[in-house]
Amino acid sequence: MEVISFVALAAGLIIGLGALGACVGIGVMGSKYLESAARQPELMGELQTKMFLLAGLIDAAFIIGTGIALWFATANPFIAQIANLPK
Repeated sequence: MEVISFVALAAGLIIGLGALGACVGIGVMGSKYLESAARQPELMGELQTKMFLLAGLIDAAFIIGTGIALWFATANPFIAQIANLPK
């Protein structure tokens, strides 16, 4: 297999697993928010603010991972070192 195929595979795994983790994290957080809002409706505003803050942080981690994966897929800095390895 060529080196670029491993880079494409790694980029796909980074993006796919990052998306899976972000979706599961936001799903669990949303369910816990609904449970806590149902138990104490007077805290709904404060909990909503914290939930949206955490949703932004979870999405930011996924977007950073996607950016790094796309950077490696388009301008891989390791290609020069890998190309010089003995075959």
